[in-house]
Amino acid sequence: MSQTTHFHVALPFEAARQIHALPAGDPAARLHGHSFLATLRCALAPGYAPYPGGELEALQAQWAAQLQQLDYGHINDHIDIPTDGAIAHWLTTQCAAPGLVQVALQSTPQRGVDIAANGATRAWRRYAFQSAHRLPNVPIGHKCGNMHGHGFEVILHTQQDPDATHSNNDSDSAYTRIDAAWAPLQAELNYACLNELPGLENPTSEIMSSWIWARLKPTLPTLCKVTVFETGSCGAVFDGTRYRIWKDLTLDSALRFKAAPPGNPRRQLHGHTYTLRLHLTAALDQMMGWTVDFGDVKTLFDPVFKALDHKPLHEIADLADCDTATVAAWILAKARSVLPQVNGVDLFEMQGVGVSVHAG
Repeated sequence: MSQTTHFHVALPFEAARQIHALPAGDPAARLHGHSFLATLRCALAPGYAPYPGGELEALQAQWAAQLQQLDYGHINDHIDIPTDGAIAHWLTTQCAAPGLVQVALQSTPQRGVDIAANGATRAWRRYAFQSAHRLPNVPIGHKCGNMHGHGFEVILHTQQDPDATHSNNDSDSAYTRIDAAWAPLQAELNYACLNELPGLENPTSEIMSSWIWARLKPTLPTLCKVTVFETGSCGAVFDGTRYRIWKDLTLDSALRFKAAPPGNPRRQLHGHTYTLRLHLTAALDQMMGWTVDFGDVKTLFDPVFKALDHKPLHEIADLADCDTATVAAWILAKARSVLPQVNGVDLFEMQGVGVSVHAG
């Protein structure tokens, strides 16, 4: 099985900025500050780190050194019009890490910009709504057949013009356009029973994501992806063609790195509370309205989960080492043996620091 491995490191920085290009009266035109979160995603070749398995540690140190230029500083000293998009673009051009895949900048938990190595730029906005629903087609006894509710969240991703990263037609304008397009749906979905809305008679996460896409695409033509969080640990993504779902799990595991050199703390027995995300892609079941039942994902994956949770990973016989990339690849292989719909695994040692391994 061919696979792609990406390393992620996310670090915060504190900085002030003033966006003079915004209309008079816009609060962002005044001097203000943010707790930014900057994420670097790279496909690293062997030999990047001082030892096999040390990639995240080395990449984190390199990213921290780059962000130090902005931390507790005035961003206007580096960027004339420091919108989110312009800052992300500047970080991309400054990045010296090999195998760059993406730089992501989050200025608040509700908005951010992602820029790929090829210049593809996306702005996103996050919204929340409180709704009730039930799934009418599930088997008798399935808990989702009962009327219940969630604090749903939605992220709308829009494709931006990469040449506009330094113009007024940048991320801040994109946020305004996304907000305007979303407002009618927010009024319709918030404090509502989803089953009563036309087209949402069977409101699974997958159907909700494509329903939102169909409602927004005519008025928001730059829309490229809709993400629906049914809970904090599961949800669905629709990009106009394909559905993907994910399920998050938490692993508490002990480990030691076999390849770490003597004296390196990772060679010592230590531990992590990992966040594990399983990505699954499948055709939509027209009767059930889902690709795979989240409950089935949890049940079928449970033997793999139990082999890792509250266990010493370095004692697993067929696990070559305990660095995050090796563990993630092992999980992907085991998961696909019981759930062939799994096509990717994210494994994070801590918030924002981890590895994605995808099949194909």
